[in-house]
Amino acid sequence: MTALARNEALIGAIPILGLLLGWQAAVSAGVAPSALLPSPVAVFGRVAQNLGDPDFLGHTAVTLYRLFVGFLIALAIGVPLGLAGATNRIAGAALKPLVRVLAPVPKIALYPALILSLGFDDASKIVLVTADALFPILLATFQGAAMVEPKLVWSARAAGTSPAGTLLKVILPATLPSILTGSRIALVVACIVVFLAEMITSTDGLGYLLVRAARNFQTVDMFVPLIAISAIGLLLNGALALTRKKLLVGFPEED
Repeated sequence: MTALARNEALIGAIPILGLLLGWQAAVSAGVAPSALLPSPVAVFGRVAQNLGDPDFLGHTAVTLYRLFVGFLIALAIGVPLGLAGATNRIAGAALKPLVRVLAPVPKIALYPALILSLGFDDASKIVLVTADALFPILLATFQGAAMVEPKLVWSARAAGTSPAGTLLKVILPATLPSILTGSRIALVVACIVVFLAEMITSTDGLGYLLVRAARNFQTVDMFVPLIAISAIGLLLNGALALTRKKLLVGFPEED
């Protein structure tokens, strides 16, 4: 890790540390009863205990499965649609109004219909994650492909490269920074949506653990799934940022 990266990490840790200190100060000042607002020491102590609990790890694995499957499906749909919409006039004309209508719709409102049609198990939750993660990827891909320098495309076509070859060898690599940016946003959205879906109706997963703890008035255990999903989001974001840095060596914005 470079000195600059270390300094950025330290600066980024300051607001998190401030949040924890403020949380502890609120508990110590008696802003709320400890039964309602447990101390961060108690919460993180329980998190440490649960890291060795097979039941907790099993629920975490279920959440990760739903998250990753939904995200990967969104990626598999969003990138081709975004590329098609940006490079084909007919596809773009068909796609733009559809995106304008569907993108602002809160997908969580469709969850009852998904439950009725797909059931209470993984399928309805995965489809909901896919629906929410799709649009950041699609829009980022579309915008990135639309901004590719036309001269690059003309040069490739003049050199005898087929339309498909131009798409794969010129447009897709040039769009990669936008795709990765959209993917980082989509991953954060996926973490939120899968947690909400599990809170609404589920018998497993981190969201279910929070609801179960709330029903039993186990306030310390209520905070553990929140810490877990936050840590998952942080780790996934860091992993994707590292992947981006590795894949985009030589891009001006990454220098």
